[in-house]
Amino acid sequence: MFSSTLGTFLAGLGSSASLIVAIGAQNAFVLRQGLRREHVLPIVAVCVLSDALLMGAGVAGIGVLVKSAPVALEIVRWAGFAFLVGYAVFAARRALKPGTLTAGTGASISLLAAVGTCLAITWLNPHVYLDTVLLIGSLSAAHGDPGRWVFGAGAATASLLWFTLLGYGARLAAPVFARPVAWRVLDAGIAVLMLVLAVLLVV
Repeated sequence: MFSSTLGTFLAGLGSSASLIVAIGAQNAFVLRQGLRREHVLPIVAVCVLSDALLMGAGVAGIGVLVKSAPVALEIVRWAGFAFLVGYAVFAARRALKPGTLTAGTGASISLLAAVGTCLAITWLNPHVYLDTVLLIGSLSAAHGDPGRWVFGAGAATASLLWFTLLGYGARLAAPVFARPVAWRVLDAGIAVLMLVLAVLLVV
């Protein structure tokens, strides 16, 4: 029982990490604030709490949908499969032509401006809803009750670990993120993991 629960938790953690650890505006902003050591705690808190709320909505929403209409599980499953395969293709393309994650110094900003910017980057990005609500929600549905909540907890934990690492370890991590080869390896691994998850979702 414990091993099964741990496996579900780790599946959620790994799935979420694959989605979060990618070059994007949110990660660049957190990295920038981390490098400046400016408003790091509230910025990390906004990212983590936002992800937790969105993932929770996905896990709860998909769960209710599946219970009320069992056929919806098949629709969600194949939609998730298509999304995962597409994500794997994009990750593979990034691996072939890697970029870098940089954060310019720029001018200092107030706490209110920093939090407002972080909220906008997070909640006004359509991609975040696909990742957290649709994909995490659909992947969690495959684990039933209460496994889907364990999966969701693992996904939220990945967000907590990543943004904490990115915000507070920015000065140590920045040289790594500035190397294209690091992103090449990372994106190649993400592409493989996404394909494996796609297969497991339909099997």
